[in-house]
Amino acid sequence: MSEPFKQSNESYLHIENWQKRNPNLRAGFTTRNGGVSRPPFGTFNCGLHVNDRTETVIENRTLLAKELNMPLENWVTGEQVHGTNIKIIVDRDKGRGAKSYDNAIKGIDGLITNKKGILCTAFFADCVPLYFYDPVTEYIGIAHAGWKGTVNGIQEQMVQALKEVGVDTADLLVAIGPSISQEKYEVDDRVIEAISKEYRQKTVTPQDNQRYLLDLKQLNAEILLQSGVLRHNIEVTNYCTHQDEALFFSHRRDNGKTGRMLGFLGFQE
Repeated sequence: MSEPFKQSNESYLHIENWQKRNPNLRAGFTTRNGGVSRPPFGTFNCGLHVNDRTETVIENRTLLAKELNMPLENWVTGEQVHGTNIKIIVDRDKGRGAKSYDNAIKGIDGLITNKKGILCTAFFADCVPLYFYDPVTEYIGIAHAGWKGTVNGIQEQMVQALKEVGVDTADLLVAIGPSISQEKYEVDDRVIEAISKEYRQKTVTPQDNQRYLLDLKQLNAEILLQSGVLRHNIEVTNYCTHQDEALFFSHRRDNGKTGRMLGFLGFQE
C-alpha cells in the first residue's frame, strides 16, 4: 500500500488523497522539526502539557497556523484522557485549548464537526491518530487512540457518532496516522486480556519473555472494519514514531521526556 501521509515541508505531513479531493481541506500531522523548542522538546513541540515553555509552544503553533492558513484562534482540542468520549464541535468552541491546556474541552479524546473555519487538533507521541472524512456530508473527525482508547472502542464510537449526524459508512474515509509500530510496542498480559479474542490473531505476536508485540494500527483497522467502514476506504501509514527518530517524538523511546506532534483536520472557510 502506498504511503497516505506525504511530507509537505520539514514541519508537517499531509494526507495527500484527501487534500486532492478537496483543496480546502487541511489534514495532516506535524513532525518534530522546524520549531523553536529546546531539548528535550526540540524543536517543533506542539503540546502544552509536557513542561515546555508556554510561549514557545504557542510560537510553534502560530508557525503552523500561518502555514495552514488556519488561525490559532480557530483551533479546538480536547483534554485527552485515554477515554472514548467524543464532542461535536460548533463555532462557539473555537479557541478551546489553542493557547492554554486549561481550557481544552474536558474529558474528550475525539472531535467531530461539519463547520468550516475550525481546525480540530489532537496530540501524539506514539498513540494512534485517527482521521475521519466524509466527502458527501463534509463531516470530519479526529481521535486520539492509545491502547486504552483503542480496546475500549473510540474508533467505533467515532463511526457511530458520525452515523448519527447523517454520515453513510459506505462513504466514510479513515486514515490511521503515524504512531508506534508493532515491532517497537511490547506489552504485558494486562493489555492483551483487554483485547477481544477475535482481533488477537491479526494484531498480537507472543514473545519468549511472556510479553507480546501489539500492532495498535492494525487493531484500530480491524475494529473499524467491524464498525462498517469499507476496507478500501481505510488508509494506514507506514511511519513509526519510535523508529523514525529524525521525524517524530516518541514517549516510549524518549522515556517520557519528549514533545508532542499535532494531528490536525479542518476546512478553510
